[in-house]
Amino acid sequence: MEAVIRKWGNSPALRLPSAALKAAGFSLDQEVELVVSRGRIVIQPSEHVTYGLDNLLAGITADNAHGEFSFANPVGKEAL
Repeated sequence: MEAVIRKWGNSPALRLPSAALKAAGFSLDQEVELVVSRGRIVIQPSEHVTYGLDNLLAGITADNAHGEFSFANPVGKEAL
């Protein structure tokens, strides 16, 4: 596949064909890392994953939520 680097605002930009994204297993809005080595630019999945509180809370359901759990009586000046 070939593509052309063009200007987008003040930055160069490269539009990736959907087929290339699909073949590589990437998705829209996925965080990636750019590695520059020996005249090549490699796009790879980011190892740094961020989670948003809204997304995490949306994953809580009646099936996976648990009730309160007590480990023991207070051992110091904890407020109950």
